[in-house]
Amino acid sequence: MREPLTVWGAQHGGLAFGDAALAELDIHGRPRPLVARTRERHKQIHERIERGDSLRAIARELRLSRGTVLRFARAAGVDELLAGAVHRPSKIDDYRLYLHHRWMEGCTNAAALTREIQLLGYRGNVNTVRRHLRPYRTGAIPTDAPLPQLTVRRVTNWIMRKPEQLTDTERKCLDNLSERSPSLATTTQYARRLTEIVRERRIEHLALDVWLADVRLDGQRELRTLASGVRRDHAAVLAALTTTFTSGAVEGNVTRIKLLKRQMYGRASFDLLRRRILLSP
Repeated sequence: MREPLTVWGAQHGGLAFGDAALAELDIHGRPRPLVARTRERHKQIHERIERGDSLRAIARELRLSRGTVLRFARAAGVDELLAGAVHRPSKIDDYRLYLHHRWMEGCTNAAALTREIQLLGYRGNVNTVRRHLRPYRTGAIPTDAPLPQLTVRRVTNWIMRKPEQLTDTERKCLDNLSERSPSLATTTQYARRLTEIVRERRIEHLALDVWLADVRLDGQRELRTLASGVRRDHAAVLAALTTTFTSGAVEGNVTRIKLLKRQMYGRASFDLLRRRILLSP
């Protein structure tokens, strides 16, 4: 499932306007350090490969790990390596849509926009916002709002949420991913079925057993592994779905006792530990 996310995210979620040259520059128009270092390292490694040096010797000479040298050696070109540096997730990814709408409303001050998104939870600095807005200032304003940066965590969140809770953009992204990856579409279907069973505590018509049987027939390997674990604890899972009893209170007390024990380890006797356990809230 990772490959479609990586490819699609690089095409749609990284550079909003497809201007790779701008993405390789910082806010002052200078090459970004990571990009410059990647180009220089690629040149050094391939020069040594052409003269016949072994990967081990190159790693020793450049003081790099053998895995790093192997990754640079296998890359078809430096652009393949730069894709990871240019399209990597950023702190600003969750605020792309907000910044786009505010710019279209006429707010073009990067400092003011930074203060606004900081109130929404942004933890980056104003330079990142300026870099993101630079294509807007050059006139490369997209006709549509930029799509969110795709990560495994974000797509998992879309799958596990109720479909009616997704925004139009999130639903569009998930549908496009499902079209590109049939395995992801199948995983989404089974994940939502199981989530509905647990959320609504459905036990009619042997819903859980039907889900387990379907996954066993055509589910992905990870889903089959999950189903095998559910079968081993079938009685406990059914009890969780059919009764109101919970071990949450017991687990909470166990966590509290472990915390007290770690705080007093090597510093107090058993009698004092017993008193703290009995008297602490």
